[in-house]
Amino acid sequence: MAHATTTRVQDHIGDPVSESPPLARAKLEEIFKDIQSDLRYDHELNGCLNCGICTATCPAAHYYDFSPREIVQLLWTENLEGIYDAMQEKIWACAQCYTCAARCPFGNSPGGLVMLMRETAIKHQMESAKNVLRPFSRVMLKLISTGNQLAPDMITRDHFPDWGPSVSKIDAPLKILRKAIPMPTLNTTATAWEVNLKTSIELYTIWEETGVLKQLEGIDENLFDVITDIMDEKREYWKDFLADQEDEEDDD
Repeated sequence: MAHATTTRVQDHIGDPVSESPPLARAKLEEIFKDIQSDLRYDHELNGCLNCGICTATCPAAHYYDFSPREIVQLLWTENLEGIYDAMQEKIWACAQCYTCAARCPFGNSPGGLVMLMRETAIKHQMESAKNVLRPFSRVMLKLISTGNQLAPDMITRDHFPDWGPSVSKIDAPLKILRKAIPMPTLNTTATAWEVNLKTSIELYTIWEETGVLKQLEGIDENLFDVITDIMDEKREYWKDFLADQEDEEDDD
């Protein structure tokens, strides 16, 4: 009885039951290479016992279709198709708490690996990254345009109504309540709104030289245009300030 000739060589990339066109193998390799070439990669991935301790202690694994162990296994075995699929949804469920890193016997950091995958998803302008970041455009506008940290008082329905489903319910005398429990972090509640102009200008240079602005342009072009306009305006203010300083020195 003749046996049919079979092979284990995979010649189809993608979901066989999906109508979506398969992704080119070269593109999958490019995505993985970007993840693997990061300097942090070898520090975050050291092997895997497949013990599941990371998943057992992961808060996100209890509520979402997410497993830190799966992320480590995909990268350790270089499963290009699985890595790409995970970048479409699963990696965005990670809470970045790094409990997994604290418990892993091998010293892996699944949370750190997820961070690399997220950054690569943004670099390649994946739709999953756009969908996740779209609701937080006002937050990104504040952080990138001013180059400053967020303060507790900013999380209000007046300033960031799109920051989470419960922010609209916040209605309390925060300043009065916080006087009862003073904390060092509350020192920023006022200064976070007042940003030194020179600090912003220096950070704009960092955003440009590190490729942050280029990545932002690929994710949200409208937000990119708004931020670049703000940056150009503040740079003009800085030039005017320096010119005034020189004039004062000449007069003296």
